[in-house]
Amino acid sequence: MSRNRIEDFGAYQDAVALFDAVVEDMAILQKDNRCYRLIGQQVGSADSICANMDEGFGRLSRTEFIRFLDISRGSARETLGRYKRLKHWLSEETISVRVNLADRIVARLTKAINTLRATRLPTRDTDASHSAQVRERCTEYGTSDKDAADHVTDDDIQQILRIG
Repeated sequence: MSRNRIEDFGAYQDAVALFDAVVEDMAILQKDNRCYRLIGQQVGSADSICANMDEGFGRLSRTEFIRFLDISRGSARETLGRYKRLKHWLSEETISVRVNLADRIVARLTKAINTLRATRLPTRDTDASHSAQVRERCTEYGTSDKDAADHVTDDDIQQILRIG
C-alpha cells in the first residue's frame, strides 16, 4: 500500500474546504424557492471536485488518473463560475473568497496535470527499483507489460503532493 494519500494533496484539501463552504452558503439560498436547482447543482459540482480526485487516485493508469484530475478541474471551474452568478444572494466578500479558493484549486490541478503529462512514462526497460514503486501490480488485473508503462507510481504521487 502506498504511504501517499490524496488527502495530503493541497488541491484536495482546498476542494474539501470549498465543499464545506458551499454547504454553508447554500443554506442561505434555501430561503428562496428560485434557488432550488442552483443549490443542488452547486453542491453537486463542489462534491465532484473531491469525488473525481478520489476516483482518479484509486486508478492504476496514469492516463486515467490525469483524466479524473481534468474532470475535477472542470468541476472546479463550474463551481467557480456559478459562484460569480450567485451575486444576487451572496455577499461580494463571500463570492470573492469562494472564487479565489476555486481558482487556486484550478491552478493546482492544472499544474498537477501538466506535471504528470510532462514526466516520462516508465518503459519495459526501466530499472527494477522504479517498477517496484508501482502502487499495485498490474498483473493482478490481467494487464500486459505494455499497460504497466501507464501505471501511476509513488513518484507520480509525490510530484503532485509537492505541488501543494
